[in-house]
Amino acid sequence: MAWELDSDRPIYLQIADIMESGIISGRYKPGEKLPSVRELAVEAGVTPNTVQRSYAELEKRGLVNTRRTSGRIVTQDENILKETRRSMAQEQIELFLNKMKELGFSSEEIRAIMDEFLEEGGKKNERE
Repeated sequence: MAWELDSDRPIYLQIADIMESGIISGRYKPGEKLPSVRELAVEAGVTPNTVQRSYAELEKRGLVNTRRTSGRIVTQDENILKETRRSMAQEQIELFLNKMKELGFSSEEIRAIMDEFLEEGGKKNERE
């Protein structure tokens, strides 16, 4: 099954972002071998060259290391992983805040909504 990719951005960057999320979320563990270029190309429904570029991008970001004999593995550098995770969170928060301001919410209203949501979420988790 091909991944859902759009034409707004280069495909290799979209794949790199998807893989980055998989690394940061723990789907791919530090030190774990990533799928081969051919395997991922088939899974994503793209050419091997596109996956090669995606992996090169992940290596540039410091998230992946290439080993001649064992392929590409997830970095074991906890600082890089933590910083990437924090950076991704900041991007999502910025998108959220910009959207809320577009909808006319003030900073105080956003805080109140978030506090309420987090409080309700905490109660919901306690019941489960």
